[in-house]
Amino acid sequence: MSVKLDALKIQLVWNRMLALVEEQAQTLMRTAFSTVVREAGDLSAGVFNTRGEMLAQAVTGTPGHVNAMAASVGKFLRKYPLSGLQAGDVLLTNDPWDGTGHLNDFTVVTPAFLAGRCVALFASTSHIADVGGRGFGPDAREVFEEGLNIPISFLFRAGVRSETLMEIIKANVRDPKVAEGDLYSLTACNDSGIRQLLAMMQDFGLEDLDQAGDSILTTSREAMLKEIGGLPSGPFSYAMRIDGYDEPVDIKARMWVDKGILYVDFAGSSAASGFGVNVPLAYTEAYASFGVRCIVGNDIPNNAGSLSTVKVTAPAGCILNAIPPSAVSARHAIGQMLPDVVLGCIEQALPGAAPAEGASCIWNPVFLSAQDAANPGAAFVINPIFNGGTGARPGKDGLSTTAFPSGVRTTPTEINEVTSPLVIWRKEYLPDSGGSGQYRGGLGQVIEIRHADGAAFYASKMFDRILHPPRGRDGGEAGAPGRVYVRVNGQETDLLGKGKELVPAGATLVLETPGGGGIGAASDRAESALASDAENGLTTRRESHRADALERG
Repeated sequence: MSVKLDALKIQLVWNRMLALVEEQAQTLMRTAFSTVVREAGDLSAGVFNTRGEMLAQAVTGTPGHVNAMAASVGKFLRKYPLSGLQAGDVLLTNDPWDGTGHLNDFTVVTPAFLAGRCVALFASTSHIADVGGRGFGPDAREVFEEGLNIPISFLFRAGVRSETLMEIIKANVRDPKVAEGDLYSLTACNDSGIRQLLAMMQDFGLEDLDQAGDSILTTSREAMLKEIGGLPSGPFSYAMRIDGYDEPVDIKARMWVDKGILYVDFAGSSAASGFGVNVPLAYTEAYASFGVRCIVGNDIPNNAGSLSTVKVTAPAGCILNAIPPSAVSARHAIGQMLPDVVLGCIEQALPGAAPAEGASCIWNPVFLSAQDAANPGAAFVINPIFNGGTGARPGKDGLSTTAFPSGVRTTPTEINEVTSPLVIWRKEYLPDSGGSGQYRGGLGQVIEIRHADGAAFYASKMFDRILHPPRGRDGGEAGAPGRVYVRVNGQETDLLGKGKELVPAGATLVLETPGGGGIGAASDRAESALASDAENGLTTRRESHRADALERG
């Protein structure tokens, strides 16, 4: 029988779990083939108990991946119960409704066995560059157009690779070597977690994780219930309009507390779109619950215990609970806006606690070759990541060019250029893009891109906040809207924020990412802050702000 653990040993087990899941994630980054994983950290990793409940997650990773993955492992077990699994088994899926929301994300689950008994499961997710179909972008009308959809299946069975499955995957993607390599990297990172977990269990003389795991989940849940218990019951509402694809999207949230549980409901939000910006419910749950946790219990471990205290709902068929076969490839363009909406509700419950609206959705275009008789040359496809500014924070300015809420890193310019024939000629802060206020919004950036040989290329765009910029709060001004356009011989032509378009030969593609909203009246901004902004080239409006302040004073 496993040894009985006291509080100190449980804490030591918890510390080891945090270390091993972080090493699991780092293994994934070190071995990944896709640059968006290797360079930007677009992934998740975690350890689960035998009921499919997440015990611990790696800090490295995105909320969309982590929290959606947390809900997915139970679905794996419903299809393949533990009684039918054995050492060496590796399961995977990229189904948007069983995984993390779109076909480019593969979730891999591996059971860990000790003395012939399953003691835990490890799961990981990463964004694979291409899954066939139209490619990564918002243009599809059904999920069938977006690429290869693999139901929960065995990638390895008792250590033997499924040759048929691997051949099907390789035959349906544009870069089979990268896809195959990324699946191996997911498998390797789970194996890393298993090896370290078994070593930890040997060190502590554990035969299972039942006592430690239950204690971790109970402690996290009770701590979160205490935090929620300090909130007013509500209800609190907030709404936000964003660009969408062919028409604006309204996101409406209502938040309340009942019997210790915090509820967030998105009834009244726009209906599902005819394009690929729809969001499966698991991804909605992931980012809405993250928005809650930014303020409520933000120092409590994120696991099944704490997540169980936040209930997120959305009507079936709305854009935040899209049902198959809705197109969902660019679900992040809508889903990553949800924390702003939830934080708007929290601001009403806890005035002065939440930041203003920010750019929120990452600007992650797909650039790919436009090969034809007029445009010969090597084929390429890259998926760089650029960011806008966050909203001003309580008592602080917003963060410039920062990925909130996704947390992914910007892919380095050198990596983008070495993996494609594109040259990034300019990449710098965009002055005056942060919303003015007592506390200024974070700045966006301007990026200028051309093909090294002057050839045409395609840009698949999934940008937002172009028509509806981030709003300020308490008198703070809105951040600057984003913009995307091409420049040819000094003439500028605006492009749409979403969809695949050709960048003509000889043209420069220019991206201007949005700035975050400000908090408080601009006339209340400290003179030292205005001077610092001007000195550092972040704003050119110091004198007008000072004149406004003097006029009001």
